[in-house]
Amino acid sequence: MTGSAKPKGLLMKEAARTGARRVAMTPAERAARQRLAACYRVFDYLGWTESIFNHITLRVPGPETIFLINPFGLHYSEVTASNLVAVDIDGHPVRPAEHPINLAGFVTHSAIHGHIPSAHCVMHTHTTSGSAVACLEEGLSHDTFYGAQLYGRIAYHEFEGVTVESEERARMVADIGDKRVVILRNHGLLTWGETLEEAFMWLWLLQRACDIQVAAASVGRLRRVSDSVLTHTRLEGAGDQSQVCRAAFDALVRKVDAIDNSYLN
Repeated sequence: MTGSAKPKGLLMKEAARTGARRVAMTPAERAARQRLAACYRVFDYLGWTESIFNHITLRVPGPETIFLINPFGLHYSEVTASNLVAVDIDGHPVRPAEHPINLAGFVTHSAIHGHIPSAHCVMHTHTTSGSAVACLEEGLSHDTFYGAQLYGRIAYHEFEGVTVESEERARMVADIGDKRVVILRNHGLLTWGETLEEAFMWLWLLQRACDIQVAAASVGRLRRVSDSVLTHTRLEGAGDQSQVCRAAFDALVRKVDAIDNSYLN
């Protein structure tokens, strides 16, 4: 590489660090900050990281339309409650921020937050097995324990390059419909939920399904599961099991807390 040229795929546009508005922080936002910061550390603990890229966004409870997102340039292991950036639906900070955000990354999240009112949390990853399955012509197999639970639950969106064009939002939302589990073709995984814990459970199921599918492919052909079995195995809704979703996430937060709870700062 010569001069100041950069790889096109890594050329990220930063959003401004200050917006036109100044919105006071509420107790609800402080609580949301700690919960989301814990989630970033859980992702790091699980190895669901991609250097300084990818995002988890969470809407702050209250009348204002405010979302929390990771500061661009920090690894997930460096995210804390205080350095998360609060932005509006257009990605503009609602108060001065120490760090910028990756505006390109927020295009995907804002598309879902802005068009699906119940999408309060959106998660996006580029894990190795998740991205591998996203590159397969057939996509996710349902012939595994976890894949069977996602039968009829997955939306697919075609790859259009690095997500920087706002025009892609409408096509993405149309492809997603009401499905909370999304495979971005030739790209990665995405889930959303009414709560952080629900979005996490969908992603955990999807990631496990991808892990097992990729592992099985190295040793043989997956044994077929009948449609009738898949139909009654399918998970009807992670949101219907909110206590299980929360318990599963809390268990991982305790693992993180035992190692390093600096995310609370």
